[in-house]
Amino acid sequence: VQLQAFGGGLVQAGGSLRLSCVVSGRAFSSYGVGWFRQAPGKEREFVASISRWDYSTNYADSVKGRFAISRDNTKNTVHLQMNSLKPEDTAIYYCARTRLPGVSSKRDLYDAWGQGTLVTVSS
Repeated sequence: VQLQAFGGGLVQAGGSLRLSCVVSGRAFSSYGVGWFRQAPGKEREFVASISRWDYSTNYADSVKGRFAISRDNTKNTVHLQMNSLKPEDTAIYYCARTRLPGVSSKRDLYDAWGQGTLVTVSS
């Protein structure tokens, strides 16, 4: 399986961006997908995840109420809608695949990763 994230860019604080993750390969609906981010000099951290069948979601506290994850199993795509962006949201955003049926925030449970897309939020 291959994952490709895109949609990053430069946006002013308070603005919005929509990231997309396109997943190649079979059985896209058989696994969950998560978004993580890594800011310069920091560890990669969990942002949001969506389960494989019932579309349940999970968010980091720092993005709750501002970000929304969704998936379209007909297009093998997961989106991350990011609203009310803040400078501290600046990071490289990665999408990843987990074989677990439910949502997960644990990085070690994801076994395939995309290349990342850069999001820069200016103040």
